[in-house]
Amino acid sequence: MASKEPAMSPSDLPVSVALDRASGPRRAEADELLALHGDVSGAEPVVWAGRIIGFGEYEYLYESGHGGRAPELAFATGPAHHTLYLVRGFAEHWPELMKRLGRYRASTVCLYLTRLANVDRVVLRELLDRSLEETRLQAGSSA
Repeated sequence: MASKEPAMSPSDLPVSVALDRASGPRRAEADELLALHGDVSGAEPVVWAGRIIGFGEYEYLYESGHGGRAPELAFATGPAHHTLYLVRGFAEHWPELMKRLGRYRASTVCLYLTRLANVDRVVLRELLDRSLEETRLQAGSSA
């Protein structure tokens, strides 16, 4: 029996297809997020799981034995908001950045932005820089 590809894996889907899930002003913001993530990571974008635009890659392994691959930085865009995937617990790690960021919602690893016009781009870039650095430290990578 053939092994099933994990849900969170890189694909050959063109980045433009994932970006086109947003339209109007949010589509232009998706292009801005693409450029920002690429600049911060120094990596080329790859579509993961059919909709997430990821930059770089690392492997993880939990104490439970579950492991996999994930992008070092990533975002997904859609008709209602942008979702940025950051290091676990980012909001608790850097509350001073979150206070200065602007309007957002957050979960353990996701930052939800309705519009980029509502956030401070300098703070957003610093958040991405810190998340990438922490992800690489946790993964034991210097890439």
